[in-house]
Amino acid sequence: QVQLVESGGGLVQAGGSLRLSCAASGRTVSGYRMAWFRQAPGKEREFVAAISWCGNTAYADSVKGRVTISRDNAKTTVYLQMNNLKPEDTAAYYCAAGTGSKFTQSGYDYWGQGTQVTVSS
Repeated sequence: QVQLVESGGGLVQAGGSLRLSCAASGRTVSGYRMAWFRQAPGKEREFVAAISWCGNTAYADSVKGRVTISRDNAKTTVYLQMNNLKPEDTAAYYCAAGTGSKFTQSGYDYWGQGTQVTVSS
């Protein structure tokens, strides 16, 4: 089993920044793609960003240019740097690890509990 623990969420004003972290433990995540999804109240969970084991990245159009996903050298922690935050970024953000399809929830085997991001206008 892989355990994923997110941190770094909070309340921020529009235009502000936050950095989310996701620490992986337990079974190795060697070879896994890591990703962030988010879910706003009353909406479906949606893809935000992903980073492959070799460092290739992908972003949702809604966050492209404002968000950067990265991994530490040990590849056990993934970060999501979010800048110029907007009220529509308000959601619970979830970290995921998997080897399947990049953009869909079904492509990920392990999920964190989520961290709340609230952006005030």
